[in-house]
Amino acid sequence: MRTLTRRMLWTLLLLLAVDIAVVATAAVLLTPWLAPVRDTVATALPFGGASARIAWWVAILVPALVAFVWAQLRYTSAQTMAEVDARLVGPEEYPDLHERVQRLAQLADLTPPRIAVTDAEVPNSFAIGTLGGATVVVSEGLLSALDGDELDAVLAHELMHVANRDATVMTLASFLPSLTNGEYDPIADLFPGGSRYALGLLALGLAYVFSARVLEAPFGSLSFTLGFLFLFAVTVLFGGVALGVFTAPVVVLGRSLSRAREFAADRGAAQLTGDPAALVGALETLDGGDRPGTDKRSAYAGVRGLCFLPYGFDTEASSDSLAIETRSHPPTAERIERLQSVARSLEQGQSES
Repeated sequence: MRTLTRRMLWTLLLLLAVDIAVVATAAVLLTPWLAPVRDTVATALPFGGASARIAWWVAILVPALVAFVWAQLRYTSAQTMAEVDARLVGPEEYPDLHERVQRLAQLADLTPPRIAVTDAEVPNSFAIGTLGGATVVVSEGLLSALDGDELDAVLAHELMHVANRDATVMTLASFLPSLTNGEYDPIADLFPGGSRYALGLLALGLAYVFSARVLEAPFGSLSFTLGFLFLFAVTVLFGGVALGVFTAPVVVLGRSLSRAREFAADRGAAQLTGDPAALVGALETLDGGDRPGTDKRSAYAGVRGLCFLPYGFDTEASSDSLAIETRSHPPTAERIERLQSVARSLEQGQSES
């Protein structure tokens, strides 16, 4: 548990540093277009010089950083649910599932999370953490494949992610990798259809107008337009490169955290239920043989990095990229071996008492 806590702390510190770098880079890149706002703020301040510049950067970076972190959690949780077509369900629709989660949450001294179900036939589950609470998502395939103690063991595993708070950290950590990989497109998701193109044209028009403060050519002239296009292209290109650079360390620490959190959740679930063999049986049942739809690409980002088993909810394997073994989850055989060690420890404790 101390290993998990240490890795969570390092991951959070890194995420905060990366978010600061992303926001600061965006502010620098947008400086040419923010000049009118900066000048307006500077004239309203009772002091000038270096103090005014510092006040300007603080006024930009602090609210932008808070908004960026909040938006990451809110957007990532909503997008993750949408990606697997999960819907929140109540106890009247899934009474047995709710009873199991309520009972296990009470044993773990947890506020029961929301429960969502996806119609996917692939058996899997994951937990999403946000500032407003947690959600446990299970597939119909999981509910069909498991029952009794094995289903309890998997649900207890997801509750341990909530209790350890690694669900929130991983939800936050999955945003930048998914954005860089093209799995997330916030503009298209928030402004579907033609509205995003209208928004893009409006933003481009405003940027063109604001460029008059930094470009020396006559406004509207060919040289002005070419200067604007060059400035815009450099901004987009540098922004894309910077995003890739910032994402790389998040992926590395995220994978390390993903492995540690799975071991910790397995151990916590075994201790909560008092039945490590049930989780071993669930792992053997779900991971036995070659699963149809297993995508063995390096699958840290998005849903696959959050799941109980790393193949996600896909019904068909993706073949549009080089197939390499995923490193976001520990091997099932290693998880089973550690659970058997937990079982021996529990048996020794019971025999000594």
